[in-house]
Amino acid sequence: MEKGDYSSEVDKHDSLVVRVLFLGLGTVLLLIGIATVLLPVLPTMPILLAAAACYARASVRFYNWLLNHRYFGPAILEWREHRSIPFRLKCGSIALMALTLGITVVFFVPERELKVALVALGAVFGIALYRIPSRDRPHQ
Repeated sequence: MEKGDYSSEVDKHDSLVVRVLFLGLGTVLLLIGIATVLLPVLPTMPILLAAAACYARASVRFYNWLLNHRYFGPAILEWREHRSIPFRLKCGSIALMALTLGITVVFFVPERELKVALVALGAVFGIALYRIPSRDRPHQ
């Protein structure tokens, strides 16, 4: 992947204190985003998009680093430029969410009503994620 310079998109806040707060919040969000890759409890992309937004108000260096990151950068750029999610990422997310919810419902949730609620919530999130466009979706 060719390194891009996204400096022109950064609009640093005037206050040093606010920039430091944005930088700290962006870093916390990035760490949470990394954790959600390993422990799929929350969706990763919205958290990484929020981290990018914080970095865009705090630091050219960190913003460029995140958008040029080997794993996170392409998905962030795809969303920012086309409001779409790569098809492979979307399918992987849906499968991992289904697997995690399935294990949770089968092994860890004893109440029937809560099981039904979790399955319904998972179905809603899965359908919502599936409906987000993918420019690289294979044609059938």
